[in-house]
Amino acid sequence: MAQPLLFTPIQLRDVTLKNRVVVAPMHQYAAKEGFATDWHLMNAGRYAAGGAGLVIMESTKVERRGCGTVGDLGLWDDKFIPGVRRCVEFIKQHGAVPGIQLGHSGRKARRWRPWEGGAPLLDPKAPEVFDWEGWELVSSSAEASPATDPLPRGLSRDEIPAVIERWGQAARRAHEAGFEVLDVHGAHGYLIHQFLSPYSNKRNDEYGGSELNRMRFCVEVIESVRAHWPAHKPLFLRLSVEDDLGWGPAQSVELAKLVKPKGVDVIDCSSGGMRGSPVVGAGPVTYGYQVPYAETLKRDAGIMSMAVGLIVHADQAEAILQEGRADLIALARELLYNPNWPMDAARKLGVEADFGSVPAAQGYWLGKRAQSVKTVIPSTYGTGIRDAAD
Repeated sequence: MAQPLLFTPIQLRDVTLKNRVVVAPMHQYAAKEGFATDWHLMNAGRYAAGGAGLVIMESTKVERRGCGTVGDLGLWDDKFIPGVRRCVEFIKQHGAVPGIQLGHSGRKARRWRPWEGGAPLLDPKAPEVFDWEGWELVSSSAEASPATDPLPRGLSRDEIPAVIERWGQAARRAHEAGFEVLDVHGAHGYLIHQFLSPYSNKRNDEYGGSELNRMRFCVEVIESVRAHWPAHKPLFLRLSVEDDLGWGPAQSVELAKLVKPKGVDVIDCSSGGMRGSPVVGAGPVTYGYQVPYAETLKRDAGIMSMAVGLIVHADQAEAILQEGRADLIALARELLYNPNWPMDAARKLGVEADFGSVPAAQGYWLGKRAQSVKTVIPSTYGTGIRDAAD
């Protein structure tokens, strides 16, 4: 049997991923005043131990104002480096490449955690709140969405260079912490997306108006990041390829063409976020519903792409790669359900008989069971994307 593409190594600049399985960045909202906790170590560590090639830690904020909740992870100061470095070291120990996403919530900052309702946080004395005065809502323009949300302050022209530089400094810190892949969050209605979309950007200076002007902030963030992120390390950019509000695949392709020569290697293809609901322009929200966006960016922008969004089964992921629709496969909630998905997928695709992709403390016992009890069928077996579609 030919080696499945999902478990074929891939070279990104000087970084080699042992397989194409990527742990997508997932907000944990578990930080303490921006600092990583034991939860972050456990959460990142379980995915590395499960056999993923690349583990991207959650959107980590480049300045205090960018925190979405009281639990957002921070990298706006050198004091945060040791906490995330601990996670980096653990990820590497278990054979995965450590990555991190850098983000800024803009007008979507200062909210309760999702499981606490997600509404605007209006009480400076609420539990866990710190530096309330420094937690200002800013955006591309003084536009709230929904209209009942608090009004953000539009960033002045003079402020923008300092905000852009904070992305660069956060990239420097990510490098110093030992991360090997960096993903810039330009999607889901957060600050970069607020500049990109005509729905949220009402500026009349060089950062607003035309599509090219609205792309300027993102392009300059990439330039700042690349100035501080080593040339031998790969850089990803996450986009809401379609937001159903004026920013779509055509604009995403043009932006990708602008940032590729500035050092972006992979477009991380998502959608939506401006109104909080999934975008269904590529079809209903079902298995692989965002894969067409990755296919479009790869084909039309001539850049590597990463597919994400309800990629659940091993045969489904392999088919996406075999059909040339994406270069990398990112999973999120399915890994919450089964952190050992990569190991499981490798066995289902017939490339692993000895559980060698996971640490010996797991692999030894699983291998022993497989050799001694031939009739045992793992609990995750019995269905694939074809079965699920029936």
